[in-house]
Amino acid sequence: MSCTSSQTEEPENEVNLLTSRAFTFTKNGQSDSAFFYFLKARDLALQKKDSLNVGYCLLQLAILSSDKRDDLTAQDFSLEALHYLNEKKRKHHLYIASNYNSLGIVTQNLRDYENAIKFYNLAIKFSTTNLDRNQYLNNKAYIFQETAQYDKALKIYNLVLEATSKNENERARTLANISFTKWLLDKKFNPLPELLEALYVRKRKNDLWGQNASYSYLADYYAERNPDSALHYALKMYGVAKKIKSGDDQLFALQKLIKFSPGRQRRQYFETYLKLDDSAQVVRNKDKKQFALIRYETEKYKADNLLLQRDNTEKKYQLIKQKTFLLVGLTFAFFVIILSVILYKKRKQRLELASKNAIRENQLRTSKKVHDVVANGLYRVMTEIENSEDIDKNQVLDKLENMYEKSRDLSYEELHFSDENFHEKIGALLKSFAGENTKIVIVGNSLEIWKAVSAPIKYEIEHILQELMVNMKKHSGASSVVVRFMIDANNIFHIYYADNGNGMSSEQQFNNGLTSTGNRIVAIDGEIIFDTKVEKGLKIQISFPIS
Repeated sequence: MSCTSSQTEEPENEVNLLTSRAFTFTKNGQSDSAFFYFLKARDLALQKKDSLNVGYCLLQLAILSSDKRDDLTAQDFSLEALHYLNEKKRKHHLYIASNYNSLGIVTQNLRDYENAIKFYNLAIKFSTTNLDRNQYLNNKAYIFQETAQYDKALKIYNLVLEATSKNENERARTLANISFTKWLLDKKFNPLPELLEALYVRKRKNDLWGQNASYSYLADYYAERNPDSALHYALKMYGVAKKIKSGDDQLFALQKLIKFSPGRQRRQYFETYLKLDDSAQVVRNKDKKQFALIRYETEKYKADNLLLQRDNTEKKYQLIKQKTFLLVGLTFAFFVIILSVILYKKRKQRLELASKNAIRENQLRTSKKVHDVVANGLYRVMTEIENSEDIDKNQVLDKLENMYEKSRDLSYEELHFSDENFHEKIGALLKSFAGENTKIVIVGNSLEIWKAVSAPIKYEIEHILQELMVNMKKHSGASSVVVRFMIDANNIFHIYYADNGNGMSSEQQFNNGLTSTGNRIVAIDGEIIFDTKVEKGLKIQISFPIS
């Protein structure tokens, strides 16, 4: 099979320096360093939103993984590259073709021949040179040869031969493939003239990879006709395979030597095969682990860098916040000094104390109302917008206007509350938090069940449920929520809440919203129980008496 990746020219961009270093390491056999620099080049291209270079680097990462026979990882890289390479842009076609060829090779290695042929067809479709096209055609024909579809293979090989008359290496390869496939189709056919001609050209051109293939064909041809000749060519193949440092081809050659050699030598070759196979497997596993470690370290560095940026932003925010507080404090102190000059000291202290107490109490009340009316209400509207495919603009505006009117009344002692059709209001509240990834199930929320509950308690229950749902949406990551309502024989109203989210540890401290929920439960003489012993998710039971 042929992979044109090493011949692919890299796109001219800022990542050239990184990709050039990566190719240098590849030529020197330092694939782990090459892998590292292609990852760096990919990340730089991602930052610059350079999709061509991102796809190009992912293609090279796929080829490096494929060379180490990590076919699944190579497949992942190539499939990811497809997201960045644009078939509508002619400039991308060279890399699209090479990427589809890479997918064809790894898919063929995984014995998925049907999809491998599809990928080779796409590589042929987007090929930009005759050389690349012929190589992709050759790879496709080789699948037909492997699967005993010799007529189909010969048809493609003949097309390639017509197009490679000026390229001696390509012509020798195709000539050898044609003659060997004809012999596979008809064992009476004599492939030797073409096989020897191809070998002669490959020796003259010092094409070691081609010689390796020729010796393999010749050994297979002589396997039944002349075992001595088969052994001779198997030895030749083994020698060339060691020169090109191809572990797989050495193993193939050793398989032939085991088959054709006499007893004692056969045992020696078998022992060599076992050692080489074990060694190759160890090296592959080591390379896979090394590549995985490089990917992990690269992603960890990116994550740590983002965390550092976030910390720096937080520090800047805190510094600005401190300066603001300091400025406000100085301004306040300045006015206090002026007032102290105007007012009598004792009277000022008395009024100041009373004023501070009143302000604090008012702030607490207002803070609670802001949390209930504005914060949770706004979050609910945001959730509905997020989870709705068709947004009713007028409905959203009505809800925002309602929140606006409520926010204008925050300074008054009581907010207007209507318990008309309360079961529908509760149903709408809970369902507003449902979405594509969150399913809400409501049980027992009927008109009758709420008739025995007073309006003040309904007011508190509405905000308790709203707080639980907001907390679920923000923190739990739940995909399923169940809320059930019931009244037992002792006139105790029960609300059961359960989700499959992240849960809550027994040591976890309440946030402001859940603390407010606890205060509301106390206000209605109720009880709340958090079940933190479940394996996943959270269960809450709320109960309160009704008259």
